[in-house]
Amino acid sequence: MQIQHGTPYPLGASRNGSVLNLAVFSANAEALEVVFFRDPSDRRPIAEAALPARTDQIWHGAFDGLPADVCYGLRARGPYDPARGLRFNDRKLLLDPWARAVEGAGPHDDRLWGFRRDHADADLVRDDRDSVECAPLARFTDEPFDWQGVQRPQTAWRDTVIYEAHVRGLTRLHPDLPPELRGTYPGLCAPPIVERLRRLGVSAVELLPIHHAWTEPHLYQRGLPNYWGYNTLSFFAPDPRYASAVGDPRAAIREFKTMVRELHRAGIEVILDVVYNHSCEGDETGPTLSLRGLDNRSYYLLDEARPRYYQNHTGCGNALNLNSPRVLQLVLDSLRYWTLEMGVDGFRFDLAATLLRGPGGRGESAFAHAVLQDPLLAQTKLIAEAWDIGPDGYRVGAFAAPFGEWNDRYRDATRRFWRGDAGALPDFATRITGSSDIFPPGRRDVRSSINFSACHDGFTLYDLCSYEQKRNEANGEDNRDGSNHNLSWNCGVEGPTDDSAILARRRKQVRNFLTTLFVSQGTPMLLAGDELLNSQNGNNNAYCQDNELAWIDWSPTPEKTSLVAFVARLAQLRRDHAGLRRLEFFHGREIDDAGARDIHWHHPRGRELNDDDWRHPRLLVFGALIHMDPRDPAGDALLLLFNGLERNARFRLPDFTSHPRYELLLDTNSETGEPAKPFSAPAKSIYQIAAKSVAVFRAD
Repeated sequence: MQIQHGTPYPLGASRNGSVLNLAVFSANAEALEVVFFRDPSDRRPIAEAALPARTDQIWHGAFDGLPADVCYGLRARGPYDPARGLRFNDRKLLLDPWARAVEGAGPHDDRLWGFRRDHADADLVRDDRDSVECAPLARFTDEPFDWQGVQRPQTAWRDTVIYEAHVRGLTRLHPDLPPELRGTYPGLCAPPIVERLRRLGVSAVELLPIHHAWTEPHLYQRGLPNYWGYNTLSFFAPDPRYASAVGDPRAAIREFKTMVRELHRAGIEVILDVVYNHSCEGDETGPTLSLRGLDNRSYYLLDEARPRYYQNHTGCGNALNLNSPRVLQLVLDSLRYWTLEMGVDGFRFDLAATLLRGPGGRGESAFAHAVLQDPLLAQTKLIAEAWDIGPDGYRVGAFAAPFGEWNDRYRDATRRFWRGDAGALPDFATRITGSSDIFPPGRRDVRSSINFSACHDGFTLYDLCSYEQKRNEANGEDNRDGSNHNLSWNCGVEGPTDDSAILARRRKQVRNFLTTLFVSQGTPMLLAGDELLNSQNGNNNAYCQDNELAWIDWSPTPEKTSLVAFVARLAQLRRDHAGLRRLEFFHGREIDDAGARDIHWHHPRGRELNDDDWRHPRLLVFGALIHMDPRDPAGDALLLLFNGLERNARFRLPDFTSHPRYELLLDTNSETGEPAKPFSAPAKSIYQIAAKSVAVFRAD
């Protein structure tokens, strides 16, 4: 092997002919060494060398004479002084943070910890055992891939419908897939799945984390995995758990690209849920796998007064320090890699409020500005989960365009309304019209609100209508984990029942939530399986359940078949009526001299709502007449009627000279949404809207 200085860019491993260049950032290390292996199963090094050069805190070297797909690990030399935030331990082999493929991230082993776990002084005492036999390794790979000329769908935001799914959970139980494809990247793009997504009107799948993850020690000790994947080891490598050749990182790369290509071929975008707020190394009691050993003080936000400890704005033990230009570069390089090389169309940023935290956790980091000025990333779909658990951690509405944001206030308002809470009407009306109070008109537009009533984190939609108390005992935490603030209603019986009336009521509630979602202004997000009445038996935090509890049950029933047809009907309704896909917020007032308005709010008696109506705590029956173009009084308009009460209500259809008749398009009192009998009636006619239901009319 011949060694040269090489170049400090690009970071990570890159090849020019037979020469492998390696560049790694560490501001505080005294030296960096690389150890090469032929195969992860044989931990006898084939070569070891120091990175011979350092440029702007980047250690680099070029190596000739190595195998094409060599594996390697790093050793960082420097002081082990946790009290000063320094945790160098050259007996621990470290993963390159820029690694594209990870090998050998197997069972937990005490040698992966940089300190003596059995010592009374814990992390203050260095562990001198070598981790070479058990540490995860980086594998260099640069296999070409044929995209076959398939182009990105580039779906406009106004036409976007998101489907949040777990790669394994979506297909693990699908009866029409070959067993070897169930729960894999190829399974997700198989014809039966693509056909279902298209029928549901889905334009983008939002995948729970697929970055290579590592299970937390407390779960590993209980024999449970981190199923959701929110515990990232590598920000570049796709998790090989989801490859059909399980555990093969090179197959994972090929199959992930194939999945993206085939979904694109079907007109479906791919959005990744990404976790850049923390790493899997946890707090001061966690393992030394990568960032901690390379430069703990640079990569993480440390307690300013006691740098032995970490700022824990995430609840996961640590927070990445995006105030460091090189750590910010790590995140941006990862985003560009997934966009340019892996073909994805957007990102949902987990606990994105942490990414905004400036030095000491205060002020603003450069993250959002850096993403928005990047000519590649600014063209992707960017979505923020705009909160964390730190001080001032609730940041919904604080991200600039073009970010969309998960709108938990939409979630809570729809749950309160359909539960029948007193005084729920004003907030419900604000949320279904785009939440202009959160996303100021002029700075943001309607699509900024990512609307959902259920997501992976919490009850499924069916469980939301079946349980008022969580049932998380299977997680092994005595039911202490998961949210207690569910705003759910069990429709009269807690949990499973064979009462047909209760079951019918639950299905109707599911239809009410889904209809509300599709007729709301903003970007709708479906939770995978909600169209199949999927249940997790009341577990609202199934993050460690890689089993039938968290996998989607595809077994056919008449009720599931009807609900799938119902969602397809909703998707078609949304496509057919541009007034449901606005970019501008409603004005709700006269916008021209002729008195044209874009929305009218109606009382069951046929008149418009007044101030007293809005303040009435028990008014849960109302109508909204939406004009696609208020300047065209005879143009497209929809009348939405909502009844949140547990009794039927008589509703006088509003009187407009421009819309003298109303035709019923959909009623959630029907299993498929199809009206029990055709209804077309003039203004001032009475429509009896059933208890707890939605009706949608076209105004002719």
